[in-house]
Amino acid sequence: MEELMEILRELRPDVDFENESALIDDGILGSFDITSLVNEIMDAFNVELDMADLEPENFNSAEAIWEFIQSLKD
Repeated sequence: MEELMEILRELRPDVDFENESALIDDGILGSFDITSLVNEIMDAFNVELDMADLEPENFNSAEAIWEFIQSLKD
């Protein structure tokens, strides 16, 4: 989880990822942020994402992103 938090902080240092639970719903992360994040996740965690995986609920919080990454690794 710490590696994910580092990626998120580098992507958007202005966001409190520890406490935010509506990153997509509130428009905090935009399409460019998501594209960058997906690339970083694929590289850092050696997982593949499909377009079908790009659901808002998978990216609304750091915890949701982490759970999503774990599901891809299983």
